[in-house]
Amino acid sequence: MSVVEADPQEFFALFGAERRPDPYPHYRRWRERFPVAALAEGMFAVSGLAEATQVLRDPAFGHAEPEYLDPADRLPDQPVDESGRVVRAFLSLNPPDHTRLRRLVAKAFTPRMVEQLAPRIEELTASLIERARGEFDLMTALAKPLPVEVIAELLGVPLDDRERFAEWSHAMARALDPPFLQRPETIEPAVRARQSFVAYFRELADRRRREPGQDLLSALVAVSDAGDALSEGELLVTLTLLLIAGHETTTNLIGNGVLALLRHGGLGTAAPEGVVEEVLRYDSPVQLTARLALRDTTLGGLTVPAGSQVIVLIGAANRDPAAVPDAETFDPARTPGRHLAFGQGIHFCLGAPLARLEGRIVFRELARRLPELRLTAGPKWNATTTLRGLATLPVTTGRP
Repeated sequence: MSVVEADPQEFFALFGAERRPDPYPHYRRWRERFPVAALAEGMFAVSGLAEATQVLRDPAFGHAEPEYLDPADRLPDQPVDESGRVVRAFLSLNPPDHTRLRRLVAKAFTPRMVEQLAPRIEELTASLIERARGEFDLMTALAKPLPVEVIAELLGVPLDDRERFAEWSHAMARALDPPFLQRPETIEPAVRARQSFVAYFRELADRRRREPGQDLLSALVAVSDAGDALSEGELLVTLTLLLIAGHETTTNLIGNGVLALLRHGGLGTAAPEGVVEEVLRYDSPVQLTARLALRDTTLGGLTVPAGSQVIVLIGAANRDPAAVPDAETFDPARTPGRHLAFGQGIHFCLGAPLARLEGRIVFRELARRLPELRLTAGPKWNATTTLRGLATLPVTTGRP
């Protein structure tokens, strides 16, 4: 099949600020025309579910190898290995580097560790909800503080440090958009936040080496596999990944989910497990990702040359009719369908069980404790695309 060419400017317009409240009708029209499209030489966009799944699962698609940096070109505190190669989190590595690092992290970040957090998540959720009275912003009251408390507790961050912990996470998350969506005013704060985060955790990791605790940071410091261990740089970039993935995306899952529920029948319309999966599909906290074609590959009948960048529109693919019947409708009572919110293949989100656990507890407790919750005004959305979430969600409990 010949290459289906699309106007790059039409593609970029999908992410305009005026479309942020509801990009999905625009995604649908784009997907129906271009499940796979060439935007420019060396750049493709994928919006169909089958094609997106292939990109995320096929080893023909991966990431560029980490670059080597001259010392004069490095940012302050930027982790590099002994040869000067940039140290990246395993999420942006190919095998065998990815395999090695993910295996080490998985030895520390175990299902048992996640399960043991459930009582504490329930306690934190109940406490935050019980403070809510009258009109309030659900993002400030619950969706933002809960995930940062959970990930901070998981990592063993002292209570007094958690407010700046959240500030660093938000600043770094704002800089995750791809270059064509990047805003200059987000870059410098993100760099400063990363530098502060790295310096903080370098010191905290040293303390955990001397005085280990029962937290994930202590486990990551101590983890080994047949004599292998995380280097300091690998530890620091892994912690950065865990912070953003464990905080920002779960905040968005909660906010997007409550908004969808309040717009479609209320909080008690379905079991919490169904709500979580439907929110992940219907209004995914992660809207797009990218891969590099590592070799010439056929995708949706098109030839994608080696070296091409492939942008995967997760938000569009999740509403492909192949995912579920009537995919544009929010229906938390349906049998969960296919979605790509946590990725696929070797890069499937390691923190998915924790996000699902937090989501289930929050939606259950809100339905039980605030059944009359309702919207009082329109929400405001964050000015980011890769991570889709709310800045504010004004609601009222109907009680003084």
